[in-house]
Amino acid sequence: MESSTSTIIPFLVILLAVSYASSDSFQQNFYKCLNSHISVPLSTCFYTPDNPLFTPLLNSSAQNLRCLLPSVAKPELIFTPLVESDVQAAVICAKQLNMQLRIRSGGHDYEGLSYISEVETPFVVVDMSKLRSISVDIQGNSACVEAGATVGELYYRIAEKSKIHGYPAGLCTSLGIGGHITGGAYGSMMRKYGLGADNVLDARIVDANGKILDRESMGEDLFWAIRGGGGASFGIILSWKVKLVPVPETVTVFTVTKTLEEGATKILYKWQQVADKLDEDLFIRVITQVGNGAKEGEKTVSNSYNALFLGGVDRLLQIMGQGFPELGLQRKDCVEMSWLESVLYIAGYPSSVPPEVLLQGKSSFKNYFKAKSDFVKEPIPESGLEGIWKRFLEEDSPLMIWNPYGGMMSKIPESDIPFPHRNGTLFKIQYVTLWGDAEKDSPGKHVDWIRKLYNYMSNYVSKFPREAYVNYRDLDLGMNKNGSTDFVQASVWGSKYFKNNFNRLVRIKTKVDPDNFFRHEQSIPTLPTAAKQ
Repeated sequence: MESSTSTIIPFLVILLAVSYASSDSFQQNFYKCLNSHISVPLSTCFYTPDNPLFTPLLNSSAQNLRCLLPSVAKPELIFTPLVESDVQAAVICAKQLNMQLRIRSGGHDYEGLSYISEVETPFVVVDMSKLRSISVDIQGNSACVEAGATVGELYYRIAEKSKIHGYPAGLCTSLGIGGHITGGAYGSMMRKYGLGADNVLDARIVDANGKILDRESMGEDLFWAIRGGGGASFGIILSWKVKLVPVPETVTVFTVTKTLEEGATKILYKWQQVADKLDEDLFIRVITQVGNGAKEGEKTVSNSYNALFLGGVDRLLQIMGQGFPELGLQRKDCVEMSWLESVLYIAGYPSSVPPEVLLQGKSSFKNYFKAKSDFVKEPIPESGLEGIWKRFLEEDSPLMIWNPYGGMMSKIPESDIPFPHRNGTLFKIQYVTLWGDAEKDSPGKHVDWIRKLYNYMSNYVSKFPREAYVNYRDLDLGMNKNGSTDFVQASVWGSKYFKNNFNRLVRIKTKVDPDNFFRHEQSIPTLPTAAKQ
């Protein structure tokens, strides 16, 4: 035993020495290459793990704390471009040195794929947070916004210029606009105006050759692909030019909560039948949670109807009285406010918080979590809902969010952009389970719970394929292995995220990035060599 141990220890020392040496070499080579391409001092935008600012920067916009655990591989360095040409340099150097890039704008990727890697090391994170300028052109009904800005910042800058303009993107205000639109970007005005990706006029990206392209130079195929085809498969988004939409000076919001004891099951069954058919100015989502029951020590399930109406309270009450009287909405439940104030309300901020909080650019809502998604074509029967409640009462901090479709979402063809979940969709469900610090290293029971709930729901949701939303990234659906992408393997999750649009995305990917430089665990694959010819 002694001779065996004495042999192993020097071998481990050698391995560690090689590892550290290769890490240093990796950083030094990237540093030298960048230094020859950019003009600013690298000390302002180049962070290695021995830099005291590295970990705070890595953690700064990461939403899912599960992706920051010590067991998860960390980048060899973080690069924070200051101007567009810095992004070009990162691509040129990474390609030259055969290094893998991860691109982060807001850090909201549910599986952390913008700042971690399950299969490829070493890798570099290109953090776009310093590219966040916003220019609003009210007369032209447009805004130009760089990738590192958040949707909350964009909303604030629009409202700063006009009380009657808005943009139909995310409900969570700390979403980085760069990646958000690449997946579709739904929000509380989607029934009126469609997705954020439906309202994009132009874009600037860095392609796999390190060239900066706009809509004209990239061509309509690539412009189509980046508006809903998922992030980090086709290039690095530098900025979007988006179309502004009209909003009333006064909008109305409400939140009405019903527990099981208050008839929650029957009311939600009715919501499923009407939510997609109500006036398209009205968006009512449902937030399902577990809370304290009527008796001490008991738990119950509650459904909170959280709504934005693009108009005043009088017309809202008329619409609700005719279309959804079962909720029992009353004038006292409703609050009239500006569109910007409604952004804060829907995002869950207290009424005392000023709009300037949107300029902070970082989220204070960080959790350990696992999430999944589904699309529903037919109302779930009351018996099916009761099965959900039973499972909810078995979990510590479960969450479901039901988002209604219809309106403009049913009028836009499924092939218009890669986001395909349109006609025939009543609503989308997001499932989430959250856990705290005490269980950060043992999330197994929570992940197991959400997988069982997802299996239970299979009878009530879309089929062939069972659809999923790419911005709610879920690696349970499958992933690329060992740094390569396989078309057949990727078709499994690709058809769920993109349905019939997946094949067009693959053809475009093969054309614009044949070497598959931009890749990650669920990136769009290239066609096999034989199929390219």
